[in-house]
Amino acid sequence: MALSVFDLFKVGVGPSSSHTVGPMRAAHIFRQHLETQQQLSSVNKLKIQLFGSLSSTGIGHSTDKATILGLMGFEPESIDTQQTENLLKTALEQKNLKLCTEHQVSFDYAQDVIFIDEPLAYHPNAMTLTAYDAQGQTVYENTYYSVGGGFIVDESQTLQGNVVDDTTEIPYPFRTTKQLLALCKQHNLSVSQLMLENEKSWRSEAEIRRKIMHIWQVMQTCIQNGLHNEGILPGGLNVKRRAKKIHQQLIQKKNSNLIDTTFTAMEWVNLFALAVNEENAAGGRVVTAPTNGAAGIIPAVLYYYVTFSQDLSEDKIVRFFLSAAAVGILCKLQASISGAEVGCQGEVGSACSMASAGLAEILDGTPAQVEHAAEIGLEHNLGLTCDPVGGLVQIPCIERNAIAAVKAINAAQMALHDDGEHFISLDKVIQTMKETGKDMSEKYKETSKGGLAVNAIEC
Repeated sequence: MALSVFDLFKVGVGPSSSHTVGPMRAAHIFRQHLETQQQLSSVNKLKIQLFGSLSSTGIGHSTDKATILGLMGFEPESIDTQQTENLLKTALEQKNLKLCTEHQVSFDYAQDVIFIDEPLAYHPNAMTLTAYDAQGQTVYENTYYSVGGGFIVDESQTLQGNVVDDTTEIPYPFRTTKQLLALCKQHNLSVSQLMLENEKSWRSEAEIRRKIMHIWQVMQTCIQNGLHNEGILPGGLNVKRRAKKIHQQLIQKKNSNLIDTTFTAMEWVNLFALAVNEENAAGGRVVTAPTNGAAGIIPAVLYYYVTFSQDLSEDKIVRFFLSAAAVGILCKLQASISGAEVGCQGEVGSACSMASAGLAEILDGTPAQVEHAAEIGLEHNLGLTCDPVGGLVQIPCIERNAIAAVKAINAAQMALHDDGEHFISLDKVIQTMKETGKDMSEKYKETSKGGLAVNAIEC
């Protein structure tokens, strides 16, 4: 089982990697199968069934809309986010979907999108897509599981026990932090150097750097969009965008002589995270890092470093992402990055841990210090529930990213003051996250049936 940095960082759309990006990818894969098998022309009708968490919070996360767009041939990496509402409006009003230029099928949202809160056995984020011919016979049916961060597995993969297709042999394979640190010591490599060598199993170093810098450019654009856009976020909670106003206030502070640099720096970190997550909540272009719900933490920390250190070197940026990805891989392989599976500790906690590791790396931390930073970042997010109000990635998600971004910087700073020796290993914390997720009530795992999602409603 091999995972790449680009499995953790993927360009997509908001508001959710597991509930928006994943379902759109699954629907696109479903449509591709019909096309590859030359069955598109036989399809007369489609049915979408959303189970478990995809049902409970599907409307708030735009799961239904994302699935429809995927069936129409759109992908999260390339879809024009400015056109989605018009495309959906046309399809729903005309009650048909255009699967390709020449072929349209009947589609009545009220009858053909079915929400079933009961989860399927393999994973809480499940969906079944069915294509019928004119006689009502099934042309093709498959069940897909959105397992977090935009990752998708289908029914055949789960039955075969093969949930990851990539069997690429990498030079330095690791599943645990202990193995990672041992490899770094044995071969005298930093975490980022080891990850770079593994990444070369898929692509050249020049391409790795180019793709990472593209990811970083998308993140920067997302921050800038968030700093300039204003208004009310969609979904019905009437949550106001705040980033633009805060940005203007900080600019005024910057131009005054009454600045407390310590607190102001923290405010800028908060701002960068808010900007990203407001864009995500509005359905804008974001990067899963490692999920959409936690998409603001890593860019906020790196943007903070670049802004306040004035260090724009490509090498530092590449090292940051490589080290962050190493921690993300550990979290995914040993536990989960899915809020529907282990709560928000798997999303915000993993992202905080990844950002801590990336920052420690580019501040010239040793592999042991990088691991310690990641451990601190994750340890202090253990038990974090996923209870989005109204099923929307807004409250508490937007502010939660800001808090975790500051926490990540603090974790890196604390780790760099020590020599890397510490009592609890990152492996132990990841294992604890997994066990805590198993013990956590389902109502706290992205179903909006408990916690803030219930108590925030005025009776």
